[in-house]
Amino acid sequence: MRFTLRQIQAFVAIASSENVSRAAEALSLSQSATSAALAELENQFDQQLFDRHGKRLRLNEQGRLLLPHAVELLDRAEEMDALLRGERGLGSLRVGATLTIGNYLLPLIVSGFLQRHPESRVKLEVRNTATIAAMLARYEIDLGLVEGQVVDGELESQPWVEDELVVFCAPEHRLAGRGSVAFAEIAAEPWILREHGSGTRETFDQALRHWPGGVVPRLELEHTEAVKRAVESGLGLGCLSRLSLRDAFRRGSLVPLETPELDLKRHFSFVWHRGKYHSAAIRRFLEDCRAFAAGARRSDEIALPAVR
Repeated sequence: MRFTLRQIQAFVAIASSENVSRAAEALSLSQSATSAALAELENQFDQQLFDRHGKRLRLNEQGRLLLPHAVELLDRAEEMDALLRGERGLGSLRVGATLTIGNYLLPLIVSGFLQRHPESRVKLEVRNTATIAAMLARYEIDLGLVEGQVVDGELESQPWVEDELVVFCAPEHRLAGRGSVAFAEIAAEPWILREHGSGTRETFDQALRHWPGGVVPRLELEHTEAVKRAVESGLGLGCLSRLSLRDAFRRGSLVPLETPELDLKRHFSFVWHRGKYHSAAIRRFLEDCRAFAAGARRSDEIALPAVR
């Protein structure tokens, strides 16, 4: 072969960061060594893999074709390296999850995974759906677990478990105790919502597509717990996954408002890059996720320890 793994590592790191200095930092190499590795790769095959824009390097068409193969080569090389060193573990895994999944389900799944495979390492990134999709597209993570829809030809998604949002309020709110409410009764209320780019906000906005007036958020927040605290304090109504509200409803610190006119159902999904090689660690982790939710019709029916 006319290329080295070091050259391929440099190519993938630069493709991910679009910057040689950041790639060098990720590889623990000097900037000159990283630049030299890429230059050697391009010169050996007389192929430019990036378009240069000042200090920024963006993959050209040839580079985009090469990237999935390069990532798979490095993944397989890492597995071979572990076997040659006598390791029998599954290796490392980089998982990205949206907030509801990352806060309420993934810590328990990851804990079980690491107890069964103590030699493995898991890095968990908790971000909104749009950010997780972007990280997958740049090969910064191996697997995503998201609440929103991902529309990207480079990414593949697979349903995991059904989820449902629910409108809720503080127990002192005038609508508390009503149980079921018409949308016209709540449209003019102040709302505390997740930010644009989150799967929760996407599902909520999609449910309001038949209501031209929609709602006007009083406050938009990036974290589920912050939305719950704001609603508890009486600032307005909220809309989040039933999973994230299960313990608050049990304690009575928040109250559900059923809205039969709104379709607030969705799915939690697995997402990965179409060109991503599924290592043993990815395959086993997917199996663990499916087993964790097995038998549950909806995410809030998954057996979880109660929060006191």
